[in-house]
Amino acid sequence: MGTRALRLIGRTGEIAEVRDALTAARDGVGGSVFILGEAGVGKSRLAAEGVSLAIDAGMAVLRGRCSALGPILPFRPLTEAVLSVARQGELPGEEELGPYRSVLGRLVPEWGIADGDMHGASLVVLAEAVLRLTAVVGRGRGCLLVLEDLHDVDVETLAVIEYLIDNLDGQPTLLLATARGEAVRAVDVVRFAARRRSGTILDLRRLDRLETVALVGACLGIEAGAVPADAAELLWHNSVGNPLVLEELVHAMVTSGQLTSGPDGWRTVPNMRTEIPATLVRSIALRTDRLDVSGRAVLSAAAVLGQRFSMSVVQRVTGLDDQALLRQLHSLVAAQLVDPDEHGVDWYAFGHPLIGEALLAQLTPADRNAGCRRAAEAIGELHPGLPGDWCQLAATLWLTAGEVTMAAGLFADSGRRALADGAAGSAITLLSRAERLLDEYGDVTGRAEVLEILLYALAEANQLDRAFRLAETILGDGSVLEPRRRVALCVRLAWLASIAGRPEVGEAQVAEARLVLSQLPPTEQNPAAIDAVAAHLALDQPGPNRLTEAEHLARSALAATAPATQPLTCCQAWYAVAVIARERDLAESNACFEQMRVIAQAHRLPIWLHYGRTGPATNAWLAEGDVDALATVSHEALRVGAINVANTVDAVRTLDAVLCAEYERATELLALQLAEARRLQLLTVERYLLMTRAVLAAHQGRRPEMDLAYTEFLDRGGDRSRELPLALGMARAFCALTEENRELAEQELTAVVARQRENPTTFYLAGRHGLYPLLRCLATETEPPEFDRLRAVAAADMRWNRQFAHFADAVLLGRSGHAQAANVAMAAGLRAASRYPLARYLGLRLVADSAYANGWGEPVTWLRQAEDFFHRAAMPAVASACRAALRRTGVPAPQHTTDAERVPSRLRDRGVTIREFEVYELVLQRLANREIAARLHISPRTVEKHVASLLAKTEVDGRAALIAKAADQAGGR
Repeated sequence: MGTRALRLIGRTGEIAEVRDALTAARDGVGGSVFILGEAGVGKSRLAAEGVSLAIDAGMAVLRGRCSALGPILPFRPLTEAVLSVARQGELPGEEELGPYRSVLGRLVPEWGIADGDMHGASLVVLAEAVLRLTAVVGRGRGCLLVLEDLHDVDVETLAVIEYLIDNLDGQPTLLLATARGEAVRAVDVVRFAARRRSGTILDLRRLDRLETVALVGACLGIEAGAVPADAAELLWHNSVGNPLVLEELVHAMVTSGQLTSGPDGWRTVPNMRTEIPATLVRSIALRTDRLDVSGRAVLSAAAVLGQRFSMSVVQRVTGLDDQALLRQLHSLVAAQLVDPDEHGVDWYAFGHPLIGEALLAQLTPADRNAGCRRAAEAIGELHPGLPGDWCQLAATLWLTAGEVTMAAGLFADSGRRALADGAAGSAITLLSRAERLLDEYGDVTGRAEVLEILLYALAEANQLDRAFRLAETILGDGSVLEPRRRVALCVRLAWLASIAGRPEVGEAQVAEARLVLSQLPPTEQNPAAIDAVAAHLALDQPGPNRLTEAEHLARSALAATAPATQPLTCCQAWYAVAVIARERDLAESNACFEQMRVIAQAHRLPIWLHYGRTGPATNAWLAEGDVDALATVSHEALRVGAINVANTVDAVRTLDAVLCAEYERATELLALQLAEARRLQLLTVERYLLMTRAVLAAHQGRRPEMDLAYTEFLDRGGDRSRELPLALGMARAFCALTEENRELAEQELTAVVARQRENPTTFYLAGRHGLYPLLRCLATETEPPEFDRLRAVAAADMRWNRQFAHFADAVLLGRSGHAQAANVAMAAGLRAASRYPLARYLGLRLVADSAYANGWGEPVTWLRQAEDFFHRAAMPAVASACRAALRRTGVPAPQHTTDAERVPSRLRDRGVTIREFEVYELVLQRLANREIAARLHISPRTVEKHVASLLAKTEVDGRAALIAKAADQAGGR
């Protein structure tokens, strides 16, 4: 008969907590509940009760459990949970999950896209994909996500869980998880979440005396009062309230005849006793003693495999035929030792982890080692190549069997696979274990090979200091490391240094690699890998010749190797050349990207393949403002689940919307994309968007908003970023021009040019090749000495730069008396500027004075068009300057009777005029009267009168109070 309780005892409060959380999730208020406690205290039982409640309520249920097969199995519980959706026939399609369905291919590879870089997605993106899956399957009914045994959790799954905890509010999902209380890593995350009120903890206590008796009654199918008193006392004393131990004791007492059922109910035998603390071990021993030799062999083989085990492997180890194995399975299930496992038809599991532990305790060390060897051999025979989890399980078994080098090799293979799947934390654990084993075994060459991969994994996890310290332990003793392996490690460290932004460390490693390489025979001295990495390091080194040096190194690498032997080195080198070539020839740059794309595709390097596609699309945008190519790349990135790359491309498209004066659309896109970037923790994208937001404010003449965005950009690392020249040239310089302050604009651009002259960059739209030459031409009577040099490169022909370059040509040609040529150049500039309204009309405003003075073009028409544009754009300083310029030509300035509509009602009601309001706006910028007069082309005395009138009409005392009030009202406008 069965001796397990069919109902929960002593958990009324906990069940109520779970029920309330399920109800809240169905109402769209998600959350997390964590069930903690010692082994056997009833965590899984309570979780199963939660599943029953959810199913009864019609909720979707996803279930997964952490692996007990080995130390690290990345994403195992998440994979099981996601697969459970498919088993229920409720897998959402791409139309519901969008790009996140492909991201889930990281958990279930067949859901990914062929050749897609789904493994490159960050853990945050993967966590968001899981969150969206639960939201879709739980739409209108709620979803329960159950993750059990977090004490065996891998670091990647834990990171996903932490993200879910913080983002379940407002979702129809309840996360229900279990873990042993001693699992420090998982429990720390759980308790920290509880302190933030992001989760609820249910600490399961042991049962008290009354609850223990009630559970005994439930096991026996009787009321608590019918339990024999002596049995109740003994069971309470020996189980100490642990439900699993209690059930095992009851089962042992019944099967041994110490507790029997008769016509008068349950009775005990004289001198009834159990043994503690080996209660569970004895209980298992009692049951296994009743088995025959084959049954005990099956249990022993299963025990060394872990909590879950494949019967195919067990059969191969024991040599039993199908019928004999089936008979043993029936016996083991009847004895409540094993149960079928939901992992698959071939899989079974012990009723509780303690059962497997007790079985292992019965094996002698020699028997255990021999069993592990037989199991490892059986796995290798049944699963050639050791796919999936088999590799790590085999490694663990070989290690127990004493085969250190075999185990280390398999741990290293598992680490390589984990890294390829983006599970850097698990890769570090596995590779570190392999490295330590090889170090202890004295295998220097094998250890160096593992270190090469481990260093990349540490870089992926941002543990660069540890990577350098670890490498030094083997690089420090050059006498024991084979030279070619030493060169490879130095190159690997140099690449890590480049990624980490530590070029000085990288240069030192490159120098060491070159020194070691020089000691090899000439036929073995191939510096290609060194040169490819050195090229990228050169791009980060300050100095006016860094681009030239970087390209020379990259081309040297290409000349010294072939894609067939070193495809990664070739991709690195072609990428460096392609980026550098943009300044002189976009066609050449595209050809380099194509070379890289072909190599990446031929050698299955998905990350580099994507770079090969994105580069030409970016070039098309730079050349002609072609956003269609960027849109295509973005769509493809979404299709394969490369969310972070798609966000990067979309950020460029948003900047294009700003340059095209689509301000309302750009504002909406920025709000959405910034929220997405922050939620997904994409810092680089966030910084680019903050730069774009500063440009957006600047192009609308809103300096306070620009200053706020620029400050936030700097706070997020913008002062050290490659986007800084763009923020200076496209935001700050343009804002100065909207304020009719050419001197300040030229100062900002001069700073950009000086910075880029001393440290050339691969950003070309900051003004050096376009707006800066135009302002210099306007500021000097002769052609600036640097004009030809700045105009001679391909960057000057990029569409954004080209419009200003043509305007500058027109100014110079008109000044030298070539009116017709100047008109042609002006027409070319206006064609290039047709996509960019603000740049177009600023160009008309900037060039008109020179055109009028030198008798070419249509300066009056241009000024009228510019005045109308800037008047409508609410940029009074430029509009006023256009009107003043028109009056200087003898043409009446336009009169705008609707200007009063720009005055806010709160000020208009106090009698503030449009002219006073224009002064008021500049007061907000803390400008002196003389500066305001220059901006509005009126006298300082007139400004003084307007300020006095504003003081009286706004009823404030003094200019400081007026500025403070102006700032408050502008902030609420």
